[in-house]
Amino acid sequence: MKTLSLSPRRWGSRHQNSLFRSSLLIGCITVITTAPLLAQQENDTITKPEMLDEVLVKSVRVDADSPITHSNLDKEELEKRNLGQDIPILLNYLPSVVSTSDAGAGVGYTYIRVRGSDASRVNVTLNGIPFNDSESQGSFWVNLPDFASSIENLQLQRGVGSSTNGSGAFGASLNLLTDAVSKEAGGEISNSFGSFNTRRHNVKFTTGLLNDHIEIAGRLSAIASDGYIDRASSDLKSYFLQGSYVGDNTLIKAIAFGGHEVTYQSWFGIDAETLEEDRTFNPAGMYFDANGNMKFYDNEVDDYKQDHYQLHWNQRWNNYWSTNIGLNYTYGRGFFEQYREDDPFNFYGLEPIEVEGEIVDEMDLIRRRWLDNDYYVLNANATYKKNNLEVTSGLFYSLYEGDHFGEIIWAQYAAGSEIRDNYYFSDATKREFTVFSKATYKINDQWQAYGDLQGRFINYKTGGITSDTAVIDVDESYSFFNPKAGLSYQLNTSNQFYLSYGRAHREPTRNDFEGGINTPEKLDDFELGWRFSSERVNFNTNLFYMDYKDQLVLSGELNDVGAPLRTTSGESYRLGIEVEAEIRLNNQLRWMPNFSLSQNKNRNFIASKDGELVNLGTTNISFSPNVVANSMLIYQPFENFQVGWLTKFVGEQYMGNIDSEASKLDSFFINDLNLVYEIKDIPVFSSILLNGMVNNIFDVKYVSNGYFFTFDDDFSEPGTITTVEGAGYYPQAGIHFMAGVTLKF
Repeated sequence: MKTLSLSPRRWGSRHQNSLFRSSLLIGCITVITTAPLLAQQENDTITKPEMLDEVLVKSVRVDADSPITHSNLDKEELEKRNLGQDIPILLNYLPSVVSTSDAGAGVGYTYIRVRGSDASRVNVTLNGIPFNDSESQGSFWVNLPDFASSIENLQLQRGVGSSTNGSGAFGASLNLLTDAVSKEAGGEISNSFGSFNTRRHNVKFTTGLLNDHIEIAGRLSAIASDGYIDRASSDLKSYFLQGSYVGDNTLIKAIAFGGHEVTYQSWFGIDAETLEEDRTFNPAGMYFDANGNMKFYDNEVDDYKQDHYQLHWNQRWNNYWSTNIGLNYTYGRGFFEQYREDDPFNFYGLEPIEVEGEIVDEMDLIRRRWLDNDYYVLNANATYKKNNLEVTSGLFYSLYEGDHFGEIIWAQYAAGSEIRDNYYFSDATKREFTVFSKATYKINDQWQAYGDLQGRFINYKTGGITSDTAVIDVDESYSFFNPKAGLSYQLNTSNQFYLSYGRAHREPTRNDFEGGINTPEKLDDFELGWRFSSERVNFNTNLFYMDYKDQLVLSGELNDVGAPLRTTSGESYRLGIEVEAEIRLNNQLRWMPNFSLSQNKNRNFIASKDGELVNLGTTNISFSPNVVANSMLIYQPFENFQVGWLTKFVGEQYMGNIDSEASKLDSFFINDLNLVYEIKDIPVFSSILLNGMVNNIFDVKYVSNGYFFTFDDDFSEPGTITTVEGAGYYPQAGIHFMAGVTLKF
């Protein structure tokens, strides 16, 4: 794994180092804007397709020696562990990252947290286009299965980071660059198989540059798994297709990608007793027949399709100016199907009926809750670079339109409803306009200054009836100003220091509005870092202090479709240190550890206890472990073979904000084994890649996620209210494996 991003000027004689190749690739982004389509010499007209694509993410990424805390991964490193698991699982060994899976084995619904912030607070862009859902602000990787097979490289910025498109980064921002233009024609056929009947099949191709200008490339993938949890099956299909035109001063890319997921639900979790007795039990779809026998509905599934269409045009006008324009349309539609037992008629707007002389006002039924949405984006930016100054400015506009509605597709009784009647309906519109300008100025050989100003303007409007059949009527506008600044100091070829400040704001999500919250959040993020490079040791270390106002922390509770609910914490903060390193022990052995130590606190947290609002003082922020540590020990006895021993430790964490022992998740320590062997110089194929993962090799029984709830009850004594606490857990798989073979030609 190449996680460091160190300044190329500090690598000296270590040009052969594999870590340098990864970091240099990302570090080249700023240089490209001087001559993004040509080499640096004014009269050089050699086109470099492998560098052109980097311009697509110029506006949201930072350079290797920028005063922004970040890590990078490239295609080569992703490929070694890419066997069909989702992107959050593949990023699990980056600093401060904790990933989890509903089905327990990394396929299906997966989630990522960075510095304790959940996925709705991690900004994600694909080629500079936002991927976060406009209303929930979450990122649902299950909608793009096997997307890692179409990623050229990615950058994870922790903290506020630089200005980006879409929702504010309150824990991190993750930007991905899809496959670069290939000069040479080629193809791949990849197949993976593993535990829980998991299998992944894909095929990729590229025409290479036809007539030195045109490339067409694509991928088709299918992933299926039974899941570790009972019935937590996944049936996932996806595609990726791009056409590119490369000229001396022009790059145009048209890209279409998407996926169709059918996933049996497993978001209910289980209680502590069931965790001990039957940790794979899944209550989803459970009902009882007329004889009292427990049964499970076979189609309790999430069925969703999402298609993305992007058009990018990069143009170099002269030696100083270059521009990039991006257009996007995303179409999403799908439903969650659910068997309901003894539901009341009045919830669905139905009148009671008479059956065999008796009044019936409850019945069994099957319902679907639908989402149907469209997302349009215009993204444009321009870069000017001359001598020691580089300035990138841009604007972003998006329009989201979404419908939420529910229908009954089967009922025990004909209760007067018509086919395709909606028992609830609401529409939503969200408009967003962003303008930014960021500049880097090299003061001298040692000092470099960075400034970044962003204005973000949002209007969210929705009306109608929610899935709880409650009225929703929202029309809110927000205007945010997000300044950022930083300094980098190059002490010598081995040591660089940086200091940065960034501000971010976030608007509430749809669920927040439904809960009566309309106050935006504010974050001030301070970062102090040190990057060191020597012949055998390279590391980044940084201190961070994130000061929040009106932070919406996870309450620990879920709504009736498994989405986490949030509550306002007032004032809160995160204070910590992150260290990531690469240590070359000898020519065959590398060690890449990283760890994060942090305090994550709510100040003066107010909660309901025994029927009264109580100030609990300083409490721990939910889902924020104080310790996250990773290690990758890579042994490469010869060029084409490597063995990786991967370990992860996550400290104990609370699932609520009241420091209740009932809400505590135990710490866990797991180990994985990664084997990679590539056969080269063989007939027919350019190479054959064999790779495998043995996950949780010591068969640890652990839980990486859960939920916590409280409610007030007066059952103890008349007039006495007692707070009752409860928790649910999502167990993860014990020892399991995946093995694959990729034929390249």
